[in-house]
Amino acid sequence: MVDTHTSSKKGNKLTLYIIIGLFFGIGVGFWLNSSYVNEENKKIAATEVAAKAIQTQLKTITDTTSSAYTDLSAQAKELSKTKSATLEARDKKLEPFSLLADIFIRLIKMIVAPLVFSTLVVGVAKLGDIKTVGRIGGKTLLWFFSASFVSLLLGMMLVNFFKPGMAMHLPLPDVATDTGIKKAALTLKEFLYHVFPASAIDAMAKNEILQIVVFSLFFGVATASIGERGEIVIRAFDAISHVILKITGYVMNLAPVAVFGAMAAIIAKQGLGILTTYSIFIGEFYSGLLLLWIVLLLACSAFIKRRVFHLLQRIKEPILLAFSTSSSEAAFPKTLMELERFGCQNRIVSFVLPLGYSFNLDGSMMYMTFASLFIAQSYGIHLDFATQMSMLLVLMLTSKGIAGVPRASLVVIAGTLATFNIPEAGLALLLGIDPLLDMGRSATNVVGNSVATVVVSKWEKALEH
Repeated sequence: MVDTHTSSKKGNKLTLYIIIGLFFGIGVGFWLNSSYVNEENKKIAATEVAAKAIQTQLKTITDTTSSAYTDLSAQAKELSKTKSATLEARDKKLEPFSLLADIFIRLIKMIVAPLVFSTLVVGVAKLGDIKTVGRIGGKTLLWFFSASFVSLLLGMMLVNFFKPGMAMHLPLPDVATDTGIKKAALTLKEFLYHVFPASAIDAMAKNEILQIVVFSLFFGVATASIGERGEIVIRAFDAISHVILKITGYVMNLAPVAVFGAMAAIIAKQGLGILTTYSIFIGEFYSGLLLLWIVLLLACSAFIKRRVFHLLQRIKEPILLAFSTSSSEAAFPKTLMELERFGCQNRIVSFVLPLGYSFNLDGSMMYMTFASLFIAQSYGIHLDFATQMSMLLVLMLTSKGIAGVPRASLVVIAGTLATFNIPEAGLALLLGIDPLLDMGRSATNVVGNSVATVVVSKWEKALEH
């Protein structure tokens, strides 16, 4: 209990520091925008206006061999060079700020392989091979994957409806102009090669999340099948996962500084106008979370009728704890206690709830499609329905095994962006507002795991009135 209380205090402090870093970054960014890089911003805006005017003129000239067309084309190339040079000069001046965010993202990517591997091996191994455990595990996973798919699909539908990324006009690097988006249309052969690793070590070295997941599944099932000898492995990986979580905690201590750097750099480039887009994004995302809550609770009410209101009353405190600390993991002990008080038997709660922290993060799931497609929209990358569905399925697979670690969704999103040739620089857009979004999705993760535990308890006739 002491550790939980200490963790909650640290979580509250970290959230406060991140919010301070967010607003301090906005203030510094505004000052940088209006003074330090003001000349560069004006020059970039002027070249963009001139370039648009030239493009308009070029469209009116039918003879591409004429001297007028040649002159205008030469002017357009010169403006492009000027803009590129100015962008490079501005980025150089803002490099100390952007580096803070870049280093943080690299540290997050550093822990992805050991985090996914250790948590997923332990989670799968705990399923065991006993008949009862197998039956409960089957029902649990069926619910988890169904809820995950609904959450991902809802996020995809809402981001396509709201289109929050369309309102942002970001200065794109030259490499982003060639998106290579067609490469996302994977053939069956390419997809299977991407799923199954030729080398587990190579997959971990390259942060191939999906391949790591596949190897972890084999490793976990094999560990569970060898009985007592497997217990040594499970204990070892459980200890390793705790070490990795501790490292994650160290990394997250840098989040306020990273948020400050990211916001300062973004606002310096874009001005305060970007906050309008962020407020729209935050409002739309939280509206989506509210809709997801309604869907989950309606699904739960199909099994327990009006008792769903009693369930909400029971888990109110864990929800508030997860929201304030931005960590659904911080609310785990209290959630377990309240679900047992609600009437769920201990044998079901102790199995389903821990498994849910690796396989059933509904709020994070919705965020993954919402955020990934938002970044694509921001960069003007069009993804057709088939590509979006393939992204949804990739997220469905790659996200499994990530425990309730604060802001771990960034890791999965980073891998997905690379898979679909979407600029990873887009993560900087999310970094500034991610703490505010993480509060909502952490609370939603608690609701999703509580609903899953209650439903499986009802299926197993292990729910007392």
